[in-house]
Amino acid sequence: MLKTVSAYIEKYKMLQTGDTVVAGVSGGADSVCLLLMLSAVRKEIPFQLFVVHVNHLMRKEAGGDAEFVSELCKRYRIPFFLVEKDVPAIAAECRISTEEAGRKVRYEAFEAVLKQEAPKALSEGKAKIAVAHNLNDRAETMLFHLFRGSGLNGLSGIRPVSVRKSGVTVIRPLLSSSRRDIEGFLTGIGMSWCIDHTNEEDTYTRNRIRHHILPFAEKEIADGAVANMGRAADIMEETRDFVQGEAQRAYSDCLISSDNPSAAKIKLYAARLASYHPLLQKQVILSCLEELTPSKQNITAAHVSAVCSLCTADKNREFMLPCHIIARREYEALVIEKKESGSSPLQKQNRQIDLPLPDEMPVEIILSDTEVMEISVLSCENSMNIPQNQYTKWFDYDKIEKPLNIRTRQTGDYFTFNTALSKKLLQDYMIDNKIPRQERDHIWLLAEEKHILWVIGYRISTYYKVDENTRYILQVRFRGGQ
Repeated sequence: MLKTVSAYIEKYKMLQTGDTVVAGVSGGADSVCLLLMLSAVRKEIPFQLFVVHVNHLMRKEAGGDAEFVSELCKRYRIPFFLVEKDVPAIAAECRISTEEAGRKVRYEAFEAVLKQEAPKALSEGKAKIAVAHNLNDRAETMLFHLFRGSGLNGLSGIRPVSVRKSGVTVIRPLLSSSRRDIEGFLTGIGMSWCIDHTNEEDTYTRNRIRHHILPFAEKEIADGAVANMGRAADIMEETRDFVQGEAQRAYSDCLISSDNPSAAKIKLYAARLASYHPLLQKQVILSCLEELTPSKQNITAAHVSAVCSLCTADKNREFMLPCHIIARREYEALVIEKKESGSSPLQKQNRQIDLPLPDEMPVEIILSDTEVMEISVLSCENSMNIPQNQYTKWFDYDKIEKPLNIRTRQTGDYFTFNTALSKKLLQDYMIDNKIPRQERDHIWLLAEEKHILWVIGYRISTYYKVDENTRYILQVRFRGGQ
């Protein structure tokens, strides 16, 4: 057993000299074996070892399990930490299953001990959590995900080494050992262990797979089915790593740079993404969804396929996904965006502008916390050059006959677009210039009634352009916003 576990630790570089490891030990056969293996491996690879036992307060005999682990740690001179949490209460409060709540509590306990006992190891990336998943657990997980329609991530089952969001590495030294081998090893050396009778019940789906499906497969289909599934999991894991690397390159190739990278919005070139293999398309989409909602809660293969279909859609469409995510086609772009729960579109108020007189001090209009419009009137001189700036525009002040307003679009808005002063509806302009529908109601307009002087960030009306007859210039400068 020690030879097998040591080889597996070496294969995946799980432990290095100077590491600090917190081992989760429940008292069951797997975790007792883990404790013994880690204690033995320390003689070859010096590292600091702590044991954490979490009492979920769900069984009467749980106190005895804690005492058993405590005595075991005394025998092997390993620091022992007991954490007691009311898992059923936490599950009810968080509206999750007791199984999920238990896992949450355990890993929080492991990381809390690392923060308390080994802050330096945490900062140096040498803090690790060891858990006792075995080969049977991996097979059960593969089947569990397979039956639910999982992709590559689920089919590779449990990984030998993984990294949590906190940066702490989780290692699983027993993942190549079967439950039968572990219990046989403990029996052979005369080591007892605790039995959790809830594991014998068929309440949980995993238990039904454990008690009925895997034994049937071993007996009636193929002797060594669990070991074979472990080898298949290794192949799936290698495949997943390769596909994820290729998908990352595809993502970088398709990503449209954003002026606001912190926003919960991802824009991709739809046609470019559609040119990749369907497997990579789906992996890119899944990565985007994971970025916006790391838990992937309620995100299914059907959702991923629906988003992929937008890449080849012949018109602008959108899908509502779980977790307040919207996926839509905006002309050449595929946009995946997360909206805050209960949020509503930004409402921009109609503001009438009191224009200054020629050569007076500029007038500033505060439109929002970040958006300011500065307006001034200048005497026109022949030597003056019209600014070539997207957010500073000049207009013929003398052509303005009615009060100006700063507002968003209204029905009937128009502007002139050529020297013949032909009119064009604002709606048609926005469609022709592929301005996304979701943005049209949020674009500021400078307007004289229905006549638009300036679609801010885009173009101005030809009618108001400065020419050789202009005496006074209305200069409008817009600052802030996106």
